[in-house]
Amino acid sequence: MDSKVKNALVASLNKFAAISGIDAGEMEQELIVVFSKELGFLEKVAEFDAVFDAHASFEDLREVFFDLLMINFFASDVQKLEEDYLETDEWADIEEETIDRGTELLNLLLYINECHDEEIKPELGDFLTEFLLVEEDEFQDEFHIYEDLISNQQLAESSIEDICSHKNMVDLGEEIEDMFVPFMAFFNQPKATAEAYAELAEFSTNKEFESAVYALVTAFHEKY
Repeated sequence: MDSKVKNALVASLNKFAAISGIDAGEMEQELIVVFSKELGFLEKVAEFDAVFDAHASFEDLREVFFDLLMINFFASDVQKLEEDYLETDEWADIEEETIDRGTELLNLLLYINECHDEEIKPELGDFLTEFLLVEEDEFQDEFHIYEDLISNQQLAESSIEDICSHKNMVDLGEEIEDMFVPFMAFFNQPKATAEAYAELAEFSTNKEFESAVYALVTAFHEKY
């Protein structure tokens, strides 16, 4: 299992559990076992879903952790497969079968990996224009998905309180609604702090989920 993925999984689970007042120990152990197994991706997905089916209290995290499962596959499992596996018909079929799984968080995690590779600081403008290429004509699907981030980029320079307040005042698109606060909070404070969590706890209307996703992203970015 990739170390960054493990750090992100543990941090996110623990934050969600602490705010929700539940125990994450069994869930954590079972997910780490699944992530670490040498199985085909769809076999891992089946076992991954079985863990979530058995722990209904963590259901809100299922699809963001699916993104982590995908990142773990790219970082760890693919290395054990044939060269150019991600270009094969087999992987294309897997992508088709899982097309409705996961969230936009996957793009942010891929961007953070690129920042690590290039040794640059993550910035919202760079994420939108250089990674997602939202200004290019052929990437207008991404433009529409991320339009709410594009039009509110100034919030990344404000505060988590302002980010949370703004979310409550606008009609966000379905694809980015759940991720708006964690994404903006990350670009506002890429290194998690007690102050950031305190603001999320006070001002977020979905503090368990948004704090857990923020914990996931900042832990994934940590130490770089």
